[in-house]
Amino acid sequence: MTPSSSDHPTSSLELSLREIPGSYGLPFIGPIKDRYDYFYNQGENEFFKSRIQKYNSTVFRTNMPPGPFISSSPKVVAVLDSKSFTILFDNDKVEKRDILDGTYMPSTSFFGGYRVCAFLDTTESNHHALKTFFLSFLASSHKKFIPYLRTSLAELFENLENEISEKKSADFNNHSDNMAFDFVFKLVTGVLPSETELKSKGPGTIATWLALQLAPLGTAGIKPNFIDDIIHTVRLPFLLIKSGYKQLYNAVYDSASSLLDEAETLGMKREEACHNLVFLAGFNAFGGMKVLFPTLIRWIGSGGEDLHRRLAEEIRAVVKEEGDITFSALEKMPLTKSVVYETLRINPPVPFQYAKAREDIVVESHDAAFQIKKGEIIFGYQPFATKDPKVFENPEDFVADRFVGEGEKLINYVYWSNARETEQPSADNKQCPGKDLVVLCCRLMLVELFLRYDTFTVEIGKLSALGASITIASFRKAT
Repeated sequence: MTPSSSDHPTSSLELSLREIPGSYGLPFIGPIKDRYDYFYNQGENEFFKSRIQKYNSTVFRTNMPPGPFISSSPKVVAVLDSKSFTILFDNDKVEKRDILDGTYMPSTSFFGGYRVCAFLDTTESNHHALKTFFLSFLASSHKKFIPYLRTSLAELFENLENEISEKKSADFNNHSDNMAFDFVFKLVTGVLPSETELKSKGPGTIATWLALQLAPLGTAGIKPNFIDDIIHTVRLPFLLIKSGYKQLYNAVYDSASSLLDEAETLGMKREEACHNLVFLAGFNAFGGMKVLFPTLIRWIGSGGEDLHRRLAEEIRAVVKEEGDITFSALEKMPLTKSVVYETLRINPPVPFQYAKAREDIVVESHDAAFQIKKGEIIFGYQPFATKDPKVFENPEDFVADRFVGEGEKLINYVYWSNARETEQPSADNKQCPGKDLVVLCCRLMLVELFLRYDTFTVEIGKLSALGASITIASFRKAT
């Protein structure tokens, strides 16, 4: 039994072995109490913060929602600092089978009856085949990324301007969702959703599909009552979105024929490949963008005119020098890159990571070592790991140039993609296959924004599991 490795600046050669603190409480009662603390009495951040203080440890035992009667077992070992969190990436020591959403798994009815790639462990042969298929598709689509996205972004900003002209403000989330769905669907199928039977229903269909799967992990934000808490007790049925999902599936199946032909040549069932493409496009890509794009605009908007001026100067100078927006041009924009990484650090689009110990292992935090038994579920709350004060100075603050110059070394501790940002997805790991595409999309959004405008103002509404509600109050055209 060997300890998990780490290259953290505070790593020590020898740490004393400590018993994992914390308690699961009485059967049934303990998970319910923790669930009420998590959703209603304390909220996510205070739930974890109070237990770190109580146990004087960033590694402890607790129950995670939803609990009875959805979870087979709500018991987890939480790893909440930057160092211990990395055990979740060690595929030799942890298993990721059917644990994407934590202590429960949605019905496979949501995925056409298949266990799609995200629910497969790296040791399952189908995982390697599907991940290879995804990576091959992304590599072959490389030249389409910038032109497709620039077209979608041009339409986004035009629609925002028109709404501001008509209503004095614009709902960024709504327009961003439409833009993201059009981009992803065209990238996968080669056509716009408006050219299929989906028309404009895609974003709403996927939003409902996502909500029905993930509802047990969220809350309406109101104090406990029967209506709100029932979603943590009873699984919501696929039947509510069955017809919408079928329409979405059919649109992909009919439009992505060449991609599905390729899947068949790799030995996959056509239907299984299509359901996996729907998941990749709907859950991974669109679901992530639905959260990330408003979050990016929230933080950049809050940065004010000085940050906007610095970004505009950098972006315009590089584009003028390069003569166009290219991959190499984007690499020459250190501040633009930094603010994207800082957004991913401070508000990772997927805050939770889960795994199950393959064997008895020893996990190290900054201060101690802990033995986790084979079969125990390990849980990481990413916003705590990426705001670790022993790694990041002023971790709760959005620091636009945090990753510029010497700070670029800190990119190693940005974990949003289910791995270190310095690592790359492969068929043998669980890192997001579209990791680099997501970063590219965020950079390109800022480039298009500051080529058009000197500054802009935002109003930040309710924060939720699906990100911030953003209203664009004004744009000031580029001078």
